Amino acid sequence: MTRIVIVGASVGGVKTAQGLRSGGFDGEIVVVEKEDVAHPYDKPPLSKAYLTSPDDLGAIRLIDQEDLAAIDASWRFGVAATGLDPAAKELLLEDGERLAYDALVIATGSRARTSPWGEGPGIHVLRTAADAHALRSALQPGRRLVIVGGGFIGAEVAATARKAGVDVTIVDPLPAPMSRVLNEDVGRIFLDKHAAEGVRTRFGTGVDGVERVGPELEVRLSDGERITADALLVGIGAVVNTEWLEGSGLVVDNGIVTDGRLRAIGAADVFVVGDVCRWQHEDGSGSTRLEHWTSAADQARLVAHNLLSPAEARAYVPVEYVWSDQYDWKIQVVGRTGSAESQLIGDPAHDRFAVVYSDGARVTGAVIVNWPRALIAARRAVADRGDADALVTMLTEIIAKAPAPVVS
Repeated sequence: MTRIVIVGASVGGVKTAQGLRSGGFDGEIVVVEKEDVAHPYDKPPLSKAYLTSPDDLGAIRLIDQEDLAAIDASWRFGVAATGLDPAAKELLLEDGERLAYDALVIATGSRARTSPWGEGPGIHVLRTAADAHALRSALQPGRRLVIVGGGFIGAEVAATARKAGVDVTIVDPLPAPMSRVLNEDVGRIFLDKHAAEGVRTRFGTGVDGVERVGPELEVRLSDGERITADALLVGIGAVVNTEWLEGSGLVVDNGIVTDGRLRAIGAADVFVVGDVCRWQHEDGSGSTRLEHWTSAADQARLVAHNLLSPAEARAYVPVEYVWSDQYDWKIQVVGRTGSAESQLIGDPAHDRFAVVYSDGARVTGAVIVNWPRALIAARRAVADRGDADALVTMLTEIIAKAPAPVVS
C-alpha cells in the first residue's frame, strides 16, 4: 500500500491522516477537500464564541502548523470529488483528474439542510466557516434574529447571539430545545434557561412562511403570529454528502453503509468516517450514524489502525459523547439519551445537575451540566452498562456534600 487518499479535511479526514503517520505509514497521503481554505479548521466553535469574535479562520485551526507539516500529506483544497470507480481504484475530481489510490477514506461529512423558505440576504444556515462569516454581520447589539430549529446548533447560536446583545427568538414545532435528543422533560430545563437569559421562545409552533418587507424579514408562524426580524437562521438538520457517489456501487442509506469495522460494503479498499458513516453493529443490533466531533475522531483512529493492521482489525463500539456551551452552562452528553426513563440529580437553579437515562435498570446515557466529577462517573457507568439506581444514589451523595459550583 503506497498511496492512501482521504476525501474531506475536517476532523475525520485529518485525524485519519494523523493516525496513519503515527501508526508508521510511510507512503503517500493525499487529502482532497471541497472547501477552498488555507488549512483544516475546527467546526464546533462556529456556533459558539467564534461566531461573534473578530478572529479569522487561523484562530480555530484544527491542528497547528507543526502538526500539519508532520502529516506530510498532499493537501488539495478547493477541489471536490465528483465520482468513484472502486473497480479501477480511482477517485474522480471536478477538475477531470482520476486520482488512483490503494486505499480510500471517505470523510465528506454533511451539509446544512437548506431553507424551505427561500434564500438570499438575511437568511442563513450554519455548517461551514463561510456560513459563520455570513451570519456574523447579523449578530450586532439590538438586531433581531429568529432561529428556526431548537436543536444543539440553534440553541448554541441563541446563547452566543444573546450574549452579544442580539434580540433572539427561537421557533420550533417540538416542545422544548434539544428535546428530540434529550426528551421533553429534560428539554424543558433548557427551555427555562433560555427564557431566563432573555430569549423569546415559540416552541410547539411551526413556520408557515417567510416574507421580505423592505430590508426586513417577516416570519409567519403556524399559530398566526408574525415576527419581524433582521436575520433568520434555519437550523433544521443536516444532509449527508453522498450524491457524488451515485453509480459507484457503494451502499448509501442516509450515509455510506459500512461493516462494523467501518469498511464500505462492497468495496474492500474503502473506509468511511464521520457524519457520513453508517456502520452496522457487529452484534446484529442494526446500524447507526452519528454527527459528533468525538465520534469522527474515534472512527478516524480506528480506521487508521484497521488500514495498517488488517489482521488485527477492530470493531467500532462507541461510548457516544458530545458537548455544548450555552451561556454559563457546559453541557456534556454521554451515551444514548432521550428515553422516558430519566432521573434528575441536583437543581438546575444552582447551575449544576445531571440527568441519568436508563432502560429501566441499566444506565444508557447521561446529561451533565457544570459537573466534571459526575461526567467521569457517568461515562464509566455507560460503558459498563452499570446499575442506574446505583449511579443516581452515588451522584446524589456527591452533590449533597459538594460546594456550590463556580460558573463564569
